[in-house]
Amino acid sequence: MTETRIWTAGLVVIGDEILSGRTQDKNVAQIGSWLNVQGIRLREVRVVGDVEEAIVEAVNAMRTAYDYCFTTGGIGPTHDDITVDAIAAAFGLPVVIHPEARRLLEDYYATRGGLNEGRLAMARVPEGAELIDNPVSKAPGIKIGNVYIMAGIPWVTAGMLEGLTGKLEGGRPLVSVTVGALAPESEVAAMLRDVERASDGISIGSYPFFKDGRGGSNFVVRSEDEELARSAAGLLAEKLAELGYDPVDGGM
Repeated sequence: MTETRIWTAGLVVIGDEILSGRTQDKNVAQIGSWLNVQGIRLREVRVVGDVEEAIVEAVNAMRTAYDYCFTTGGIGPTHDDITVDAIAAAFGLPVVIHPEARRLLEDYYATRGGLNEGRLAMARVPEGAELIDNPVSKAPGIKIGNVYIMAGIPWVTAGMLEGLTGKLEGGRPLVSVTVGALAPESEVAAMLRDVERASDGISIGSYPFFKDGRGGSNFVVRSEDEELARSAAGLLAEKLAELGYDPVDGGM
């Protein structure tokens, strides 16, 4: 395969409630899947609490290491929503009220009790930032540099991602083809390595399972080239059969 530019992203999940286990994060899978469709690989995820220094360190590390940095959480109306202040500090910028964000919130809350101090807090952005549309509750996400500041609530995040679809530069999405078998990883490890080495431009992930009293594995072949991925998956299925295992297309 011709070597192509690989676009990458890091994700910072922010919130004490995630670290304590009170809330189960659903945004990692959602954002990872969305990024892949945009041709961007999610390379790293960090979970940090509502501590400014931790957010600053994580965001600066991610925005430097990868093409894009996404954050989720901490942009609501309460006192512990400090993400905007922390990211402004990471960029060395002041926090201001974005006039368009204020207008959106004024319109949204006109029949919902009006725009109070807490709600106005959701119009605060690092100076010079752009807005990310929020079709769900109108409180916008924020873009500053290569950092995309998103809501923590999964269905709100989904709406923001929909608005960003097609707007980020990326490469080719990864294609995945799965082959399953009642084959323990340890018994096919050498074969998996040989199949992966036989085709440039693919990778194979192995995911063991235990069902109905029997153990096995699903093997996921990934590539930017769908034909190459399917060819390698076919070879993998052949090799599994040669070793005495019945391959199952699509996994088990």
